[in-house]
Amino acid sequence: MALLDDNFLLGNDMAKKLFNDYAKGMPIIDFHCHLNPKEIYENKNYPNITRIWLNEGVYGDHYKWRQERTNGVPEELITGDGDEYQKFLAWAETIESALGNPLYEWTHLELKRFFHIDEVLSRKTAPDIWKKANAELQTDAFKPRNLIKNSNVKAVCTTDDPASDLHYHKLLKETEAENGFRTLPAMRPDKLIQVDRDGFADYLKELGDISGVKITSFKTMIDAVKQRFEFFNEMGGRLSDHSLLTYHFIEASDSELNAIFDKGVNNEELSPKEVDQYLTALLENLMKLNKEFDWTMQFHINSIRDLNRPMFDKLGPDTGYDAVGTQPDIADQIAKLYTKMQITHDIPKTIFYSLNDNDWMQLATMMGAFQEGGKQRLQLGAGWWFNDTAEGMNEQLRVFAEESLLPNFVGMLTDSRSFLSYPRHEYFRRVLCNFYGNLVEQGRVPDDEEMLGKVVQNICYNNAYNFFKFFPDKTPDEIFGKLTVNN
Repeated sequence: MALLDDNFLLGNDMAKKLFNDYAKGMPIIDFHCHLNPKEIYENKNYPNITRIWLNEGVYGDHYKWRQERTNGVPEELITGDGDEYQKFLAWAETIESALGNPLYEWTHLELKRFFHIDEVLSRKTAPDIWKKANAELQTDAFKPRNLIKNSNVKAVCTTDDPASDLHYHKLLKETEAENGFRTLPAMRPDKLIQVDRDGFADYLKELGDISGVKITSFKTMIDAVKQRFEFFNEMGGRLSDHSLLTYHFIEASDSELNAIFDKGVNNEELSPKEVDQYLTALLENLMKLNKEFDWTMQFHINSIRDLNRPMFDKLGPDTGYDAVGTQPDIADQIAKLYTKMQITHDIPKTIFYSLNDNDWMQLATMMGAFQEGGKQRLQLGAGWWFNDTAEGMNEQLRVFAEESLLPNFVGMLTDSRSFLSYPRHEYFRRVLCNFYGNLVEQGRVPDDEEMLGKVVQNICYNNAYNFFKFFPDKTPDEIFGKLTVNN
């Protein structure tokens, strides 16, 4: 079998039929990514493949950076100011040793789908691929908006601080019909969560200024956050996202909460218990707001960030120094939070992602206890980060199918900073079709192509379309026209 041939990841006839006849041409709703709305709006060509694929300063693909360091590449050729051609050669040499790593497949899939390059990337082939790719990058097809549109993407949800003025979202909204897709904000209140970090008071000042609310207490802070929900909602926002590295459900009285808030503002040391008390109260209020505005609340849990402190001090976060978390009871702690919020029926639509797959079974079974008010309002999110592999995706599908209703799943997202990441949806769709193809082969689901084809199309696109309500008035085809994409 050739590398990435038409049937890669498709192990039987039903899988091939499901992918080619049902999944392949479906549009994409990318409901969680880290693309920069400024780059989407400015719509500039990248000068070379290093800039769009590897890094621009300390902004780029830290999945790749980790493996380059593992392969002995000096930092100046990763995030440093080394020659960009030499950086590309360093990645080509690294990819030669990445056999079995999903980066090997993603790298070649992106070369194939975007650049129509079928050669295997290596130190030997890199000079020719560099020339071919860079020539393509100067064409209109490789401007960011066309990369999104031509990937058949109908909506892109970026990751935005509550204090953002969403300036570029406003500009993109005005050019939406021309762009052929929607760029929507998703609220990520990391700085609000970090009550024990330096700069908390400065951040509250920023939040207060943009919301028009003078923040002097925990309650007025929530008032300011509600105003930001209103603003994001007007801009088409329908999701929030919350990173919980660790978490323990601990309630606090009003007086305790105000004392914790004051200590945070004054940059006084907080105990782990106080941090969890603050976080519990904050999450309760955020859940209420998500429910009130009919948003979807995403939880990304159980990761360890910035393990290499000297490199964190030098490069900052999201530069490749993170790992899987090991808090064994984090799903249980979240269950306690949801148990309390169920009493007042303040549970919003939710997607749970854990970096530690040991949590998946508990999350999948826990969410079944709180399903009410609509179809599959609580979901087990796609294999995230280090689980974003063929095996990780398949395991997530298995757990979801066995413990809930997989045909209701909202499907894949890129979680990426790169405009070249959309083939990850193809990758997921192949795994999905193979998952159902294998169940047919085992006699566990009907050998019914039409029925399974509908299930696959729903998971690829239709469920996300109905779940998030990004297009409340007209369908994307009515707004933008129908786009046919040939992979």
